[in-house]
Amino acid sequence: MKILVTGATGKVGSRFVPRLLANGYQVRILARDAAKASVFTELGAEVVTGDLNDATTLPPAVKDIDAVIHIAAFFRSFTDNEGIIKTNHAGTVALASASVAAGVKRFVFTSTSNVYGSENYRPAKEDDLLNINDPRAYSNSKIAAEKELMSFYKNKGLDVRILRLGFVYGDRDPHIEEIIPVLKKWKRNRAYRMHMVHHLDVAQALLILLRTDGLNGEIFNLADDAPISLYELVDSFGMIADTFDSTEASLGNPFEGIMDISKLRNKTGFRPLVPSYYVACDLDIL
Repeated sequence: MKILVTGATGKVGSRFVPRLLANGYQVRILARDAAKASVFTELGAEVVTGDLNDATTLPPAVKDIDAVIHIAAFFRSFTDNEGIIKTNHAGTVALASASVAAGVKRFVFTSTSNVYGSENYRPAKEDDLLNINDPRAYSNSKIAAEKELMSFYKNKGLDVRILRLGFVYGDRDPHIEEIIPVLKKWKRNRAYRMHMVHHLDVAQALLILLRTDGLNGEIFNLADDAPISLYELVDSFGMIADTFDSTEASLGNPFEGIMDISKLRNKTGFRPLVPSYYVACDLDIL
Protein backbone atom coordinates (compact mmCIF):
# COMPACT_ATOMS: atom_id res chain seq x y z
CA MET A 1 0.00 0.00 0.00
CA LYS A 2 1.35 3.42 -0.97
CA ILE A 3 0.53 6.25 1.43
CA LEU A 4 0.70 10.04 1.01
CA VAL A 5 1.31 11.91 4.26
CA THR A 6 0.90 15.66 4.66
CA GLY A 7 2.38 17.60 7.56
CA ALA A 8 5.39 15.30 7.84
CA THR A 9 7.67 18.06 9.08
CA GLY A 10 5.29 19.12 11.86
CA LYS A 11 5.05 17.84 15.42
CA VAL A 12 2.67 14.96 14.72
CA GLY A 13 3.79 14.05 11.22
CA SER A 14 7.51 13.98 12.00
CA ARG A 15 6.90 11.39 14.70
CA PHE A 16 4.35 9.40 12.71
CA VAL A 17 6.17 8.96 9.39
CA PRO A 18 9.09 6.89 10.81
CA ARG A 19 6.56 4.57 12.46
CA LEU A 20 4.62 4.26 9.21
CA LEU A 21 7.81 3.38 7.35
CA ALA A 22 8.76 0.89 10.08
CA ASN A 23 5.44 -0.87 9.40
CA GLY A 24 6.53 -1.54 5.84
CA TYR A 25 4.44 0.99 3.94
CA GLN A 26 5.60 2.87 0.87
CA VAL A 27 5.41 6.50 1.94
CA ARG A 28 5.26 9.67 -0.11
CA ILE A 29 5.47 13.05 1.64
CA LEU A 30 3.98 16.32 0.45
CA ALA A 31 6.31 19.13 1.54
CA ARG A 32 6.64 22.79 0.64
CA ASP A 33 10.39 22.55 1.19
CA ALA A 34 11.95 19.24 0.15
CA ALA A 35 15.13 20.04 2.08
CA LYS A 36 13.20 20.07 5.37
CA ALA A 37 11.93 16.57 4.61
CA SER A 38 15.33 15.15 3.70
CA VAL A 39 15.50 13.14 6.93
CA PHE A 40 12.59 11.06 5.64
CA THR A 41 14.19 10.35 2.29
CA GLU A 42 17.09 8.86 4.25
CA LEU A 43 14.53 6.56 5.91
CA GLY A 44 13.10 5.50 2.55
CA ALA A 45 10.25 7.95 1.93
CA GLU A 46 9.62 9.75 -1.34
CA VAL A 47 9.22 13.53 -1.18
CA VAL A 48 7.04 15.52 -3.56
CA THR A 49 7.24 19.30 -3.46
CA GLY A 50 3.81 20.92 -3.22
CA ASP A 51 1.52 23.14 -1.21
CA LEU A 52 -2.04 22.67 -0.02
CA ASN A 53 -2.63 26.29 -1.00
CA ASP A 54 -1.65 25.57 -4.61
CA ALA A 55 -4.06 23.01 -6.04
CA THR A 56 -1.97 22.59 -9.19
CA THR A 57 0.77 20.90 -7.13
CA LEU A 58 -1.51 18.23 -5.67
CA PRO A 59 -2.22 15.84 -8.59
CA PRO A 60 1.44 14.65 -8.74
CA ALA A 61 1.33 14.08 -4.98
CA VAL A 62 -1.71 11.78 -5.11
CA LYS A 63 -0.83 9.96 -8.35
CA ASP A 64 -0.80 6.16 -7.78
CA ILE A 65 -1.55 6.64 -4.07
CA ASP A 66 -3.78 4.15 -2.23
CA ALA A 67 -4.49 6.23 0.87
CA VAL A 68 -3.92 9.76 2.16
CA ILE A 69 -3.17 10.58 5.79
CA HIS A 70 -3.78 14.30 6.04
CA ILE A 71 -2.05 15.68 9.15
CA ALA A 72 -0.94 19.12 7.93
CA ALA A 73 -2.57 22.06 9.70
CA PHE A 74 -1.89 25.72 10.33
CA PHE A 75 -2.64 26.81 13.89
CA ARG A 76 0.36 28.50 15.49
CA SER A 77 -0.58 32.01 14.40
CA PHE A 78 -3.26 33.77 16.47
CA THR A 79 -3.54 36.64 13.99
CA ASP A 80 -3.50 35.11 10.49
CA ASN A 81 -7.08 33.86 10.47
CA GLU A 82 -7.21 33.99 6.68
CA GLY A 83 -4.14 31.76 6.44
CA ILE A 84 -5.56 29.29 8.95
CA ILE A 85 -8.84 28.96 7.08
CA LYS A 86 -7.13 28.80 3.69
CA THR A 87 -4.80 25.98 4.72
CA ASN A 88 -7.03 23.93 7.01
CA HIS A 89 -10.31 24.24 5.12
CA ALA A 90 -9.64 25.15 1.48
CA GLY A 91 -6.39 23.15 1.41
CA THR A 92 -8.16 20.05 2.71
CA VAL A 93 -10.91 20.40 0.10
CA ALA A 94 -8.31 20.77 -2.66
CA LEU A 95 -6.47 17.66 -1.46
CA ALA A 96 -9.70 15.64 -1.25
CA SER A 97 -10.68 16.76 -4.75
CA ALA A 98 -7.32 15.70 -6.13
CA SER A 99 -7.61 12.40 -4.28
CA VAL A 100 -10.99 11.62 -5.81
CA ALA A 101 -9.72 12.47 -9.28
CA ALA A 102 -6.72 10.17 -8.77
CA GLY A 103 -8.80 7.25 -7.49
CA VAL A 104 -7.41 7.31 -3.94
CA LYS A 105 -9.23 4.66 -1.93
CA ARG A 106 -8.95 5.99 1.63
CA PHE A 107 -8.57 9.44 3.24
CA VAL A 108 -7.68 9.76 6.94
CA PHE A 109 -7.97 13.27 8.40
CA THR A 110 -6.67 14.49 11.75
CA SER A 111 -9.04 16.96 13.37
CA THR A 112 -9.16 18.30 16.92
CA SER A 113 -11.07 18.10 20.20
CA ASN A 114 -11.42 21.88 19.90
CA VAL A 115 -14.43 21.38 17.62
CA TYR A 116 -16.56 20.69 20.69
CA GLY A 117 -18.27 23.31 22.81
CA SER A 118 -18.65 23.34 26.58
CA GLU A 119 -22.42 22.95 26.87
CA ASN A 120 -22.57 19.22 27.67
CA TYR A 121 -21.92 18.23 31.27
CA ARG A 122 -20.33 14.95 30.21
CA PRO A 123 -17.45 13.90 27.96
CA ALA A 124 -17.99 14.94 24.33
CA LYS A 125 -19.16 12.27 21.89
CA GLU A 126 -18.56 12.14 18.16
CA ASP A 127 -22.19 12.85 17.26
CA ASP A 128 -22.52 15.90 19.54
CA LEU A 129 -23.24 19.27 17.95
CA LEU A 130 -20.05 21.14 17.16
CA ASN A 131 -19.17 24.61 18.36
CA ILE A 132 -19.80 26.48 15.12
CA ASN A 133 -19.87 29.79 17.04
CA ASP A 134 -16.33 29.36 18.34
CA PRO A 135 -14.48 32.63 17.56
CA ARG A 136 -11.21 30.75 17.01
CA ALA A 137 -10.36 30.37 13.33
CA TYR A 138 -8.52 27.09 13.94
CA SER A 139 -11.56 25.34 15.42
CA ASN A 140 -13.89 26.70 12.77
CA SER A 141 -11.52 25.72 9.95
CA LYS A 142 -11.43 22.13 11.21
CA ILE A 143 -15.22 21.99 11.55
CA ALA A 144 -15.60 23.28 7.99
CA ALA A 145 -13.04 20.78 6.69
CA GLU A 146 -14.81 17.89 8.44
CA LYS A 147 -18.13 18.94 6.90
CA GLU A 148 -16.65 19.08 3.41
CA LEU A 149 -14.95 15.71 3.80
CA MET A 150 -18.19 14.07 4.90
CA SER A 151 -19.76 15.52 1.76
CA PHE A 152 -17.00 13.87 -0.30
CA TYR A 153 -17.82 10.58 1.44
CA LYS A 154 -21.57 10.84 0.87
CA ASN A 155 -21.56 12.29 -2.63
CA LYS A 156 -18.30 11.16 -4.24
CA GLY A 157 -17.57 7.85 -2.54
CA LEU A 158 -14.30 8.84 -0.90
CA ASP A 159 -13.62 6.56 2.08
CA VAL A 160 -13.11 9.27 4.71
CA ARG A 161 -12.13 8.60 8.33
CA ILE A 162 -11.75 11.48 10.82
CA LEU A 163 -9.70 11.37 14.02
CA ARG A 164 -10.29 14.15 16.58
CA LEU A 165 -7.10 14.47 18.60
CA GLY A 166 -6.71 15.53 22.20
CA PHE A 167 -3.63 17.53 23.24
CA VAL A 168 -0.73 15.68 21.60
CA TYR A 169 2.57 15.31 23.46
CA GLY A 170 5.60 13.06 23.96
CA ASP A 171 8.70 11.97 22.03
CA ARG A 172 10.52 15.19 23.03
CA ASP A 173 7.77 17.28 21.46
CA PRO A 174 7.94 20.80 23.02
CA HIS A 175 4.13 21.15 22.88
CA ILE A 176 3.68 21.20 26.67
CA GLU A 177 6.49 23.67 27.29
CA GLU A 178 4.98 25.94 24.64
CA ILE A 179 1.47 25.88 26.12
CA ILE A 180 2.40 26.51 29.77
CA PRO A 181 3.29 30.23 29.31
CA VAL A 182 0.01 30.71 27.42
CA LEU A 183 -2.07 29.36 30.33
CA LYS A 184 -1.38 32.44 32.45
CA LYS A 185 -2.38 34.70 29.57
CA TRP A 186 -5.62 32.75 29.17
CA LYS A 187 -6.15 32.77 32.99
CA ARG A 188 -7.17 29.13 32.91
CA ASN A 189 -8.26 27.69 36.24
CA ARG A 190 -5.69 25.27 37.66
CA ALA A 191 -8.39 22.61 38.08
CA TYR A 192 -9.20 22.61 34.35
CA ARG A 193 -8.32 19.21 32.88
CA MET A 194 -6.36 18.54 29.70
CA HIS A 195 -7.31 15.44 27.74
CA MET A 196 -4.00 14.39 26.26
CA VAL A 197 -2.73 11.72 23.88
CA HIS A 198 0.83 10.51 23.36
CA HIS A 199 2.41 10.35 19.90
CA LEU A 200 2.62 6.57 20.26
CA ASP A 201 -1.17 6.39 20.45
CA VAL A 202 -1.69 8.88 17.64
CA ALA A 203 0.37 6.57 15.47
CA GLN A 204 -1.49 3.50 16.73
CA ALA A 205 -4.88 5.05 15.97
CA LEU A 206 -3.85 6.34 12.53
CA LEU A 207 -2.58 2.88 11.59
CA ILE A 208 -5.85 1.32 12.77
CA LEU A 209 -7.89 3.75 10.65
CA LEU A 210 -5.57 3.16 7.69
CA ARG A 211 -5.80 -0.63 7.85
CA THR A 212 -9.32 -1.40 9.05
CA ASP A 213 -12.12 -1.98 6.56
CA GLY A 214 -15.69 -0.95 7.31
CA LEU A 215 -14.95 2.43 8.95
CA ASN A 216 -16.06 4.49 5.95
CA GLY A 217 -17.44 7.88 6.97
CA GLU A 218 -16.66 7.35 10.66
CA ILE A 219 -15.43 9.96 13.15
CA PHE A 220 -13.46 8.98 16.26
CA ASN A 221 -12.22 10.79 19.34
CA LEU A 222 -8.67 10.03 20.44
CA ALA A 223 -7.22 10.67 23.89
CA ASP A 224 -5.78 8.75 26.82
CA ASP A 225 -7.64 7.28 29.78
CA ALA A 226 -6.78 9.93 32.38
CA PRO A 227 -7.30 13.65 31.77
CA ILE A 228 -4.85 15.64 33.90
CA SER A 229 -5.43 18.93 35.71
CA LEU A 230 -3.43 21.96 34.66
CA TYR A 231 -2.08 22.13 38.20
CA GLU A 232 -0.61 18.63 37.95
CA LEU A 233 0.77 19.24 34.47
CA VAL A 234 2.42 22.55 35.35
CA ASP A 235 3.65 21.20 38.69
CA SER A 236 5.52 18.43 36.84
CA PHE A 237 7.61 21.22 35.30
CA GLY A 238 7.97 23.10 38.61
CA MET A 239 6.25 26.21 37.25
CA ILE A 240 3.23 26.67 39.53
CA ALA A 241 4.30 30.06 40.88
CA ASP A 242 4.96 31.37 37.36
CA THR A 243 1.66 30.18 35.90
CA PHE A 244 -1.24 30.60 38.33
CA ASP A 245 -2.31 33.51 40.49
CA SER A 246 -5.45 35.02 42.02
CA THR A 247 -6.66 36.31 38.63
CA GLU A 248 -7.33 32.84 37.19
CA ALA A 249 -10.86 32.25 35.93
CA SER A 250 -13.45 30.10 37.68
CA LEU A 251 -13.56 26.46 36.64
CA GLY A 252 -16.86 26.45 34.77
CA ASN A 253 -17.95 23.16 33.19
CA PRO A 254 -15.64 20.44 34.59
CA PHE A 255 -16.19 18.37 31.43
CA GLU A 256 -15.01 21.07 29.03
CA GLY A 257 -12.24 19.65 26.83
CA ILE A 258 -12.92 16.03 27.88
CA MET A 259 -13.80 13.46 25.22
CA ASP A 260 -15.56 10.11 25.31
CA ILE A 261 -13.16 7.66 23.61
CA SER A 262 -15.35 4.57 23.92
CA LYS A 263 -16.29 4.49 20.22
CA LEU A 264 -12.72 3.95 19.06
CA ARG A 265 -12.21 1.30 21.74
CA ASN A 266 -15.43 -0.54 20.98
CA LYS A 267 -15.29 -0.46 17.17
CA THR A 268 -11.58 -1.11 16.64
CA GLY A 269 -10.17 -2.64 19.82
CA PHE A 270 -7.93 0.39 20.40
CA ARG A 271 -6.30 0.56 23.83
CA PRO A 272 -3.88 3.38 24.76
CA LEU A 273 -0.26 2.29 24.91
CA VAL A 274 0.31 5.33 27.14
CA PRO A 275 -2.86 5.51 29.26
CA SER A 276 -1.83 8.60 31.25
CA TYR A 277 0.67 11.44 31.42
CA TYR A 278 2.14 9.86 34.56
CA VAL A 279 2.86 6.64 32.68
CA ALA A 280 4.74 8.70 30.07
CA CYS A 281 6.73 10.31 32.90
CA ASP A 282 7.57 6.92 34.40
CA LEU A 283 8.68 5.57 31.02
CA ASP A 284 10.67 8.76 30.24
CA ILE A 285 8.92 9.25 26.90
CA LEU A 286 7.82 12.87 27.33
